[in-house]
Amino acid sequence: MPPRGNPAPAAAGQDESGSILRPGHNVWRVAQAERAALLVDGANYFGALRQAMIAAERSIAIVGWDIDSRTRLVGPSGKVEDEFPENFGEFLTALAKRKPLLKINLLLWDYSVIYAMEREALPAIPLRWTTPSNIDLCLDDDVPLGASQHQKIVVIDGRLAFSGGLDVTIRRWDTGDHDPANELRVDPAGKPYRPFHDVQLMVDGAAAAALCDLVRDRWQRAACEEIDLSPGRADPWPASVEPDVTSVNIGIARTVASGLGRPECREVERLFFDMVRQADRWIYIENQFLTCTDFAHAVAKRMNEKPELELLLVAPMTHNTWLEHQTMLTGRIRFMGILEEADVASRARLVYPWVAGKGGEADVMVHSKVTIVDDRFLRVGSANLSNRSMGTDSECDLVIEALDADDRAAVAAALSALLGEHCGASREEMSAFIDSKGSLFAAVDACACERRGLRPVEDQGMPSRKELAAIEAVADPGRPIATGEHLADIVASPDRRKGLSGFAKGAILVLAIIALGLVWKYTPLSEYADADTLRGTFAEMAASPFAGPVVLAIYIIGGFIAFPLTVLIVVTAGTFGLWPGLLYAGVGSMSSALATYGAGRGLGRNMLRNIVGPRMNRIGKGIGKRGVPAVAAIRLVPIAPFTLVNLVAGALRIPVLDYTLGTILGLAPGIIVLSVMGDRVFALLADPSLTDLAIVLAAILCWIGLAFGLQHIVTKWRQTD
Repeated sequence: MPPRGNPAPAAAGQDESGSILRPGHNVWRVAQAERAALLVDGANYFGALRQAMIAAERSIAIVGWDIDSRTRLVGPSGKVEDEFPENFGEFLTALAKRKPLLKINLLLWDYSVIYAMEREALPAIPLRWTTPSNIDLCLDDDVPLGASQHQKIVVIDGRLAFSGGLDVTIRRWDTGDHDPANELRVDPAGKPYRPFHDVQLMVDGAAAAALCDLVRDRWQRAACEEIDLSPGRADPWPASVEPDVTSVNIGIARTVASGLGRPECREVERLFFDMVRQADRWIYIENQFLTCTDFAHAVAKRMNEKPELELLLVAPMTHNTWLEHQTMLTGRIRFMGILEEADVASRARLVYPWVAGKGGEADVMVHSKVTIVDDRFLRVGSANLSNRSMGTDSECDLVIEALDADDRAAVAAALSALLGEHCGASREEMSAFIDSKGSLFAAVDACACERRGLRPVEDQGMPSRKELAAIEAVADPGRPIATGEHLADIVASPDRRKGLSGFAKGAILVLAIIALGLVWKYTPLSEYADADTLRGTFAEMAASPFAGPVVLAIYIIGGFIAFPLTVLIVVTAGTFGLWPGLLYAGVGSMSSALATYGAGRGLGRNMLRNIVGPRMNRIGKGIGKRGVPAVAAIRLVPIAPFTLVNLVAGALRIPVLDYTLGTILGLAPGIIVLSVMGDRVFALLADPSLTDLAIVLAAILCWIGLAFGLQHIVTKWRQTD
């Protein structure tokens, strides 16, 4: 079955060397690595990464789905074995002070609110604002709606690169024994987390240089500025790591979602399909998610063509969060059902690793994204076998295609090492089992161990819920939920931070933002973001002659504390009615916008760049390029929080008239529609009726129509320039 939404790709062609890797089709580039090493589990990766970063002379660039300053950046011993601090943020600070010419760039996905509880609050404070000026952090939101920046790449001095499934973040560190009683496997709060398995591939040479180009492009798109990752003179390869293979070609495959002015790239997906077509004896997969049914169909087809082909899937025992349970677990059940229907399930095993120790027994969290086909392909990357990794999230996978005996030996050794870890055997022991049995299943069965192994996953039946399809469409989409052009770049690079100039001013602002975060977290303020709670407060003052000024003050104060403007508008209309609620909402929104614009104008461009980070460049270009229509477009389809856009507009000194007219033009449709909807939403909740529901739906459709209509006018206006 062809990939959803794509024509079925032709059978993978081979060049004269027998390679199936084709730049522009299933890989972005093919480049040689002088050395490559598989780093299994967080302890080995963090240890190697720490050594390489200490050796860095010119540049360190880290691209991640998550980056956490509290990460314990230590190796297998769990202890610091050099003079630098243990925690990642403090380590970076010390390293940057020791090497003032070393430039450190951190690119972190500007994550969705649903991950807020899993992430470090206000990451800019420990990773940018309180660190030396040669450390820079950019929050990357250069992805379409519903997508994420999911690549996990580190490049050192333009000569060494790491890529795979591991972020430099908390709850990732673990050793290969995955001891349930390991006291070092705790989060920053001291809470233990379950054993964790992941894999990263380390490469140098031309392959590392290619990954530098990828990172450089990613930073330019997210931050709108160039970074220098030119090669250093010294070799940063960590002395403690022996390469697994030398002089080997590395294929680099990406997923890039359509939209934002970029064409769609589905190299990750095509490479999966082309690898499966080459399988003869076995396909070994470690992956967190298994929801891509097109891949399941492709595997089933190949297994029917090759009666001896085995499929061994190593995955988490289950998915625990509600969202993952409703989408990823359900998708995994569907995935295995396809193999059952194709009558190949007897040659497919879905298993999870388990370990036993002094702390009892525990299942191992499988976060790795590894695929091994025979002794021909070894693939390590960030892409899950999910729909969103095929066409929505940004991904990067590296693949070694074995074309000679040395490469084949390295691929076979990697398989033996991974299976051996899961089954409690050494690489040599597992290799002997595989060679003697000629079967992955027989080798696993023969390698019985009382303290660890692989057990069958026992998923429950498919939930029968009408809304399941809608939930999956949002949580695991094959394409972005919506496309549209985000704001473009600023041509001129922002000024570098200069010593202590403006230090007092910046310190006060930083303290204010920290205080704001603490207020949101530890006071009842966050409760007022709930519409019902806020409406109760508004209702108490509705009859007061001072209701108008009080509401106006709330809007202005709300602008400075990043209170959700949409909630305020809906509650205003729901409390005061369409009139004067519409008046209060309009005047309040404009007053808030102008007040925060004034604050940004007072702060100035350089100060705000230091606080907001490189992301300001993209916002600034959009609202500075064409005044009124640009501001209106941002208000209709916001690419940043209301408060942030206002601050940036002021800092860039957008003319007040342009800013005011654009804000009125952009906010008016939303305020009108939200005011109508706000009144009917509360009526609907109090006494539901089909009429009220129809009014709410019509208001939503009207808002969407107005937004697209005005955007069309703005686009035409720009084209006539």
